[in-house]
Amino acid sequence: MIAKVIVDIPSKSVDFTFDYIIPSKLQSMVQVGMRVIVPFGPRTIQGYVMQITDKPDDNIDIAKLKEIKENNFEFVPIHITLGDEDYIDGISLNKNEFYETLESSGDFPKTSQPSPQAFLEIFKTAKENKDTLLCILLSSSLSGTCQSAQIAKTMADYDDIHIIDSLSASCMIKILADYACALAKENMPAGEIVARVEELKSRVTLFAGLDTLEYLCKGGRLSKSAAAIGELANIKPVITVTKEGTVGILGKCLGKNKAITQVFKHIQETEADSAFPLYTIYTHGTENCSLLEEKLRENGYEVSQRLQVGATIGAHIGPEAFGVVFVSK
Repeated sequence: MIAKVIVDIPSKSVDFTFDYIIPSKLQSMVQVGMRVIVPFGPRTIQGYVMQITDKPDDNIDIAKLKEIKENNFEFVPIHITLGDEDYIDGISLNKNEFYETLESSGDFPKTSQPSPQAFLEIFKTAKENKDTLLCILLSSSLSGTCQSAQIAKTMADYDDIHIIDSLSASCMIKILADYACALAKENMPAGEIVARVEELKSRVTLFAGLDTLEYLCKGGRLSKSAAAIGELANIKPVITVTKEGTVGILGKCLGKNKAITQVFKHIQETEADSAFPLYTIYTHGTENCSLLEEKLRENGYEVSQRLQVGATIGAHIGPEAFGVVFVSK
């Protein structure tokens, strides 16, 4: 993905956008209007994302483009084992490569939490620089990531690290992280930011439709017999992330169109807070997501951006999944 960035230099000679590659690990975070840090000649400067596209203009050689450097974020990725291969989510395997491998492999991917050491390196740097860290992490009900971070905080022996169990997953965490960054730019004290994020996390909502029961079965959330019957009947489950941070099944629909209708019905029944973005989400394949977006726009909803779900969650819901993430009132 390419970001068209206008750099923060008061000169008419650079009063236009420059193309930068969005690294895989930042693709779910970077959005239009966001402040980013970019290399510019010999310097690293601030800029603002004006547009996001799939590829650069025809007259630009992508091999010569530089990457965005977003200094406000540090990422500690999940490890994924698929067959005999080990990958680091978003680094050694991008999202599309993961889903293509998933579909062609008969193996179910296994995910493992980051080690305390992975957090400790970041925490030590923060301590040396006397930085304040807010760690917004994958739900403790889905992963041991929070536990690893807590161990690392103890090892670092630094109080200005604030660990938040998001009780959410995937693109839900993006809403929390963006909100925390916005508050930090207002010079709000860390303790108050944490309190506000803790309040917001109970309102971040996800509804999604799955194209297949196969991955719920492989992940142990559904019996083989129930999955087999469901596949024969063309059953499409509709899921959510519960307030406890677990995956909950809201219903099972007969066919794709009914699943899309069911997801939309849940959105209508949960009043969205227009002060926050509404994102559509997908795993691999955008047809179902496009149909949901069409229904949303026909009914007056504004879709802020379409986001691709990463491998950590995608492993459990499979290709062609679709849905929406927003903040409820």
